[in-house]
Amino acid sequence: MALNWVWTGFFIVAFATAVVRWLLGEAGIFQALLTALFDGARAGFEISLGLAGIMALWLGLMRVGERAGMVELLARLAGPLLTRLFPGVPAGHPAQGAMTMNISANLLGLDNAATPLGLKAMQELQTLNREPAGTASNAQIMFVVMNTAGLTLIPTSVIAIRQSVALKQGLGAGFNAADIFLPTLLVTFASLLAGVLAVALFQRLPIWRARLLLPLLAVGGVLAAAVAGLAQLPAEQAAQIAGATGAGVILGVVALFLLAGAWRRVNVYDAFIDGAKEGFAVAVQIIPYLVAILAAIGVFRAAGCMDALLAAIGAGVAALGWNTDFLPALPVGLMKVLSGAGARGLMIDVLQTHGVDSFVGRLAAIVQGSTETTFYVLAVYFGSVGVKHTRHALACALVADAVGLLAAIGVGYALLR
Repeated sequence: MALNWVWTGFFIVAFATAVVRWLLGEAGIFQALLTALFDGARAGFEISLGLAGIMALWLGLMRVGERAGMVELLARLAGPLLTRLFPGVPAGHPAQGAMTMNISANLLGLDNAATPLGLKAMQELQTLNREPAGTASNAQIMFVVMNTAGLTLIPTSVIAIRQSVALKQGLGAGFNAADIFLPTLLVTFASLLAGVLAVALFQRLPIWRARLLLPLLAVGGVLAAAVAGLAQLPAEQAAQIAGATGAGVILGVVALFLLAGAWRRVNVYDAFIDGAKEGFAVAVQIIPYLVAILAAIGVFRAAGCMDALLAAIGAGVAALGWNTDFLPALPVGLMKVLSGAGARGLMIDVLQTHGVDSFVGRLAAIVQGSTETTFYVLAVYFGSVGVKHTRHALACALVADAVGLLAAIGVGYALLR
């Protein structure tokens, strides 16, 4: 129901704004909204088709891993933590292995690998769903919110963009494009904790017990130490290590699945084909959900509602007498909730306008690397299993987004000034 009201609200607010602007003499505003509506629909279709090949590949490999027993092994390794966060998922269930691989891919900044693995996890969780038809289960909500929090160890794409812009701005070898490692980790970990705690409160999980919180804090400590070490390296070397780590881990998993399947005399080719067929079907199934959300977001943006929202926030911050240096980076965080491509464009604009090594430039990069496209994730993940009633998922995801954005600003002032 929450997504229903949000989706409808995008259109109503956009249309009302367009009427006001038309009455004020902007004759082309309705044409702009119509163009944005069609562009959003086309983008939803194209993204779904673009995901088809990737999902077919990864779900095919996951099927090989399942038949080889490797997914079950991963589930057992991650069981101590996952059983506390997902009490409705039996130990050793295939969903645990898929969730573990999805979280690992997100940590390494491998979005193309994380999405199909996450969709596979949602399908496995759907087999355990005892809620009424079309309603999200507790486990599905926790998993989706964890994905919207987007714990990231290696924001590879953001580092690459910063390096490219830095070269255009004539910055020398002393520029460290990877200096956002540690801030990004701190921000995403804060966002993840906020999302998990919000869901736990809704679902009345025993969050005060040490056996639930200590594993999360231990993982955070290990990741912080790893990122702190990488942050000390030169930008080029850190980027090379990041890229090699991500590619090596994913290719290692692929090789392990194939070798394990061959060892157990699994027909790996047939297993891959079975999984790939499922991946293509999922890609087709999410088309209407993506078309719906991207069309609404496009109309909202074209009407100028995002610009008005930012202006109001800026006026409020200034009225409180607070420092407003962060405001140029704020649109990146607000847009990222709605559109990843739009946020990327806004980040690049900030880097070019204010400088890649400026406070605002680095803050925008941290926000881009540590936030997720919440509405996109909810639409794709829930749409892949036909869930329409998301219950408290959107509210908890927005809590994680808000905490992440505030944490980014706080970390920015603490570490980058």
